[in-house]
Amino acid sequence: MDFAQHTIDLARRNVDEGGRPFATVIVRAGKILAESPNRVAQTHDPTAHAEILAIRDACTKLGTEHLTGTTVYVLAHPCPMCLGALYYCSPDEVVFLATRDAYEAHYVDDRKYFELDTLYAEFALHHTDRRLPMRYDARDAALDVHKAWQQHNGGERRVAGSPSA
Repeated sequence: MDFAQHTIDLARRNVDEGGRPFATVIVRAGKILAESPNRVAQTHDPTAHAEILAIRDACTKLGTEHLTGTTVYVLAHPCPMCLGALYYCSPDEVVFLATRDAYEAHYVDDRKYFELDTLYAEFALHHTDRRLPMRYDARDAALDVHKAWQQHNGGERRVAGSPSA
């Protein structure tokens, strides 16, 4: 099966049904483990990106938050939210089929704080310098939750079984 073409077909079908032009297919051992089009327009959920929905489905099926041993096909270069989720679940490879520069003449999704041309740079800024107003409210009790988690996990700071560098 041509998984890249299947991703394109899934995205095209979503557009035909009134959705946005994005889709994700997650493959493991030569078979589709999970797939999803972008469902933001249909659900009014700004987190219902194709990558997020497919990752949730795949991880639920596998019973783990790790997607090692998988290849993830996405219609276009992932947005920062999806890129973060992909890094977090650690697939073996991500294959994207269109660049932002290539599709920008046909689709743009800039919002008040979400402009792809500048958003990646926003992450590198100190929280006080970001366009999205952020305020740090230090609370010892918040840190105590993390300390309790560490104690609950035998003194370990890392999540057991997490892929690491």
